[in-house]
Amino acid sequence: MIDGMDNETKSTPLSPDVEKPGASSDEALEARAGQSLEAEAEPAADAALAPVEPESEEPRKPLVIVMHASVGSGHRSAANAVAQAFDLMRDERNAHARTDADQTDETLASLVPEDLEVEVLDVLDFGRVVFDGNKAASLFTGATRPIYDLTWRFTLTGRLLWGGGTIWNHLMYGAFTDYVEKKQPIAVVCTHITAANVATAARMLTGQRFPIVCVPTDYETEGLWPHRAADLFCVANESMAETLRPRKVAEDRILITGIPTRDDFRRDYDRVATRERLGLPQNKRVVLALAGAYLPQPYVHFRTALDKLLPYLHSLSGTLHFVFIAGNDAEYARHLRQECQELSIENVTVLDYVEGMAALMAASDLVICKSGGLTVTECLCSQVPMILLGRAYGQEKVNVQMLTSLGAAMHVTTARELLDALRHIAKSPDSARAMLVNGSFLRRPNAARDIAAATLRLAAAPKNGDDPIYRKHFLHFYWGDKPAHIR
Repeated sequence: MIDGMDNETKSTPLSPDVEKPGASSDEALEARAGQSLEAEAEPAADAALAPVEPESEEPRKPLVIVMHASVGSGHRSAANAVAQAFDLMRDERNAHARTDADQTDETLASLVPEDLEVEVLDVLDFGRVVFDGNKAASLFTGATRPIYDLTWRFTLTGRLLWGGGTIWNHLMYGAFTDYVEKKQPIAVVCTHITAANVATAARMLTGQRFPIVCVPTDYETEGLWPHRAADLFCVANESMAETLRPRKVAEDRILITGIPTRDDFRRDYDRVATRERLGLPQNKRVVLALAGAYLPQPYVHFRTALDKLLPYLHSLSGTLHFVFIAGNDAEYARHLRQECQELSIENVTVLDYVEGMAALMAASDLVICKSGGLTVTECLCSQVPMILLGRAYGQEKVNVQMLTSLGAAMHVTTARELLDALRHIAKSPDSARAMLVNGSFLRRPNAARDIAAATLRLAAAPKNGDDPIYRKHFLHFYWGDKPAHIR
């Protein structure tokens, strides 16, 4: 363990509640330029007699930073969901329009600043070396995917744990430290490991006391989160809490909230109207296949399985209607439409990018999808059963194990297994309804609001400068207890 190499903090900590006087740099330049012009146009005597106007001082608005890393779409979606919750809570507080469904705490209205600002940032934008996180994530697909699984199994869930440190920002993310020193946020919410570590390092280096809230977006917490330097972990369920306790995370720093989703997934929708709008049959069970990939590479095997399934969809035309979502991949959409035309398949609808995915999920009877944390959580909140398609590694493997062990989803790895599962559901629709009942164990549609509320409570609470989470160190590893779940 290397610890204590950066023991000295700045002598004057920057407080999020204190604004340095003076205008912004742009305003200052304009002011100086204006003064220079006036000096040239007026005599010196007149200038001396003119009253001196004080510099304008604009009070700093309370700022919450919600930070993710653009490695796939799940972390970004979770960050946007939390940011949306902050915005909605602020607007409701200002309009005095809170409903019983949204009222999580009687004192919450007093905790939401009326002028609260929220920024969603990608931590990779602050890197010394700029790289495409999505392309980097695609490297761990195909033949290299088992390597990622081994990393998870033996490193990220082991007993040697990461405690945080300034090394991240010294090496790569000094720009974020500068940004935090300038902005002085009241809180930072992180939906990715790198974002959380960069935030804790920035707090150490600037001497600020803003709370850092970690929001893992799967059903297990990786070992490289800054466990001992974070103020709060908002996790999906009790099983995830069990993975944090051996990592010596204090009980009062664990909150079971669920994985955050957009406010759309909290609403009720008219199934009949949604189907009518999209031209879907009302007398059949709708099966939604989420094949629109933000990252095409991980979806290669997923789409191949769907292609192999197409010739057999005739046999299910009496009971099931399939909706394939191609997303922004126009080439894949053309491929699907051409295949359906050549095979004369009538019980398939191909859609491009869909506005209102929450309504479409609510109007469906079954979803075929990958096992990403955000996707399965959106299905749970939409109360639609799932078939998880494809082999899973790392955190997705944990997601599969979690859902199937509870009977909240089915898991298949090949096109033949998928066809068999669909035939079973077509003959026994009660099996799909059973998944809905079991999935209620994990369903937490208010997760984003609960995370936002917890963050604001931490921001408003008094800070103890002697708390070990503020201790500055270059890097810190420590030994944890025996892992709660050995895979």
